[in-house]
Amino acid sequence: MSVHMHTDRRFRRARRPARRTRGAARRWLRMARRCCLIGALVVGGYQAVARLLVAPFLVVDHIIVRGNDQLSESEVLALVSGLLGENILAVDLETHRQHLMASPWLRDGTLRRILPSTVEVRVTERRPIAAARFADQLYLVDERGTVIDRHGPRFAEFDLPIIDGLAVPDTGATVVDPGRMALVTRLLEQLAPHPEVLDLISQIDVSDPYDAVVLLNDDPALLHLGGDRFFERLRFYAELRPALRSRVADIDYVDLRFDPRVYVGPVGHPAPASAGVPHSVDPGVGRGAVVSRVSNSRTHVPASH
Repeated sequence: MSVHMHTDRRFRRARRPARRTRGAARRWLRMARRCCLIGALVVGGYQAVARLLVAPFLVVDHIIVRGNDQLSESEVLALVSGLLGENILAVDLETHRQHLMASPWLRDGTLRRILPSTVEVRVTERRPIAAARFADQLYLVDERGTVIDRHGPRFAEFDLPIIDGLAVPDTGATVVDPGRMALVTRLLEQLAPHPEVLDLISQIDVSDPYDAVVLLNDDPALLHLGGDRFFERLRFYAELRPALRSRVADIDYVDLRFDPRVYVGPVGHPAPASAGVPHSVDPGVGRGAVVSRVSNSRTHVPASH
C-alpha cells in the first residue's frame, strides 16, 4: 500500500531567498578579495617599475658603435651623447636615432638595447662617387646627389672625378640638380664594368643635362658624349684619336654624339674641322658648345681646406 505525501511547496519557496542571499554574499566576498589582490599587485608593480626606472644598474653607461668607416667613433658618439645617463628601459631610441641621422654621412642607423646598461648603434654610411665643384670648393656627393661633406685632406684616399655644372641653375648654394645628377650617375654606372676606362675620367661637366662632357687624364680635348652609350663612344674615340691628332694638331673638343659622324673643334677656330675618315663630317650640323676648361682637373682630387 503506497502512501502519497503532500508536499508543501510554499515551505520550499520560503527557503530559496535565504539561499540566494548567502550565495550572493559569498560571490561579493570573493570579488572583493580579488579586487584587493589585483589592487595590491598593481600597487606593487607600480612601485617595482618606479624603482627600476631609477635603478643605477639600468642607467646607460656604454655605447657600442658598429659599421662606421669615414666617421670616427667619437663623431658617432657625439650624435647620440644624450643616451648616456638615461634609463635603458625608458629611453626613446627613435628620438636619438633622429639625432644620429642628422649627419649627412649616414644613410641609415639603428639603435638596440643590450641589458642592463648598453646601447648598440649600427650605422650605414653614404658612399661618395664624385667630387662636385660649387663656387671653387669641392664637396663629396653620393649617387643620389646628397652633399656629404666638404673635400679635405682626410678624404685624400678617394679617387674621384670632379663634377662641374651640378648646381641648380641661378643659385649659389650647394643644391644639386636632380636631372644633372642622374646624368652623372648613369655615366658612372655604365663605366663601372670597365674600371680601366673609368680610371681615365678626370672631369665631367653636366651644365647641359643632356650632354656629359668628359675630360680625360692624358688628353686636353673635351669629349661630348651626350646622354647615353658612354663606353661605346669613349672606345670609339680611343680608336679614332691617332687619326684625329694627325689631322688637327691642337684639338679643343670632339663631339661624339652624332654617330657615325665626329665633329672636331680646333683651338682658336670657331668652325668645326672635318676628321675621322672614313666617317663623313657635316660642318653645319651638330657642333657642340665649347666648355671652358677648369683647373685641378685630375682624377685624384686635390686636397682643399
